[in-house]
Amino acid sequence: MANASDTTATPGAPRGKPPPKPDARAEARSADSRAESAPAKAAAPAAPARSVRLRGGFDVATLVGLSAAAAVILIAITSGGSLRAFVDPPSLMIVLGGTLAVTTASFSLGDVAVAWKNAAAVLVHQTLDPKGVARQVLLLAEAARRAGPETLKNVLPELRAEPFLHRSVTLITEGLPPDVMERMLTGEVEASAGGHGKSAGVLRRASEVAPAMGLIGTLVGLVQMLGSLNDPSAIGPAMALALLTTFYGAVLGNVVLAPLAAKVERAAEDDALVKTLYTIGAVSIARQENPRRLEMLLNAVLPPGKRIQYFDREAPRVGA
Repeated sequence: MANASDTTATPGAPRGKPPPKPDARAEARSADSRAESAPAKAAAPAAPARSVRLRGGFDVATLVGLSAAAAVILIAITSGGSLRAFVDPPSLMIVLGGTLAVTTASFSLGDVAVAWKNAAAVLVHQTLDPKGVARQVLLLAEAARRAGPETLKNVLPELRAEPFLHRSVTLITEGLPPDVMERMLTGEVEASAGGHGKSAGVLRRASEVAPAMGLIGTLVGLVQMLGSLNDPSAIGPAMALALLTTFYGAVLGNVVLAPLAAKVERAAEDDALVKTLYTIGAVSIARQENPRRLEMLLNAVLPPGKRIQYFDREAPRVGA
């Protein structure tokens, strides 16, 4: 009598040996590995660090302030006389040349050249918005936390417009220890702030020297006037030299150089704030800290009006 199992056997298959069953453990491990790899790929955004818009362009406050001051002075001059009467080359030579010479003697040629370069740059001062910088840092931190710091290599080409941030992210991807990175970036911030501070000091010194050179020109003009009392035709030019040098010195020092020095200091503060935010973010990412803690660290540095609430209001929610 044939067994029941013989009637259901597959033709050509060995009798009494069922087909091999798949390894359940191997399939489970394969499914787990696929499940782990899928979120990692999805968590690596193509551009986690969108560029931050520049604030500024032409510094409207500086241009408007200087233009308004010049307009007021010109109106006062032309309303009571001729503009030509206020043009005296010897007086300009004493004030401009003397101010430049004394300022250079107080510092160095290189310091003075850099100071004038920075003074010209504040007229077209461009700075990064601190709130935008903080958001950018948090985007980088979220991308690094989800897919690892190595994923930031993909966004390095997008950060070339911001050299300090590019260097910071490069140090992260190279695996530099966080403490060493913090010392390097902090030292760079301090060096940059020191350079801007020296430029502001040069301009401050020039703003102090200009009125003094005007006073010296006044004394020169008075001496010439007193020495030519017997020649009435020489009294007028000597009096013009005496008065115009004081006028030029006061205008140059208080209307031009002092505001430029204040603007250079302000630009240095803005630059230091942005670089400090980037430093805090880079060190936090290197230490693999929670981005929420990074948000608190950034808000501790930001001014009250610039603080952000990224995770409470701006961050995308899962399932939204």
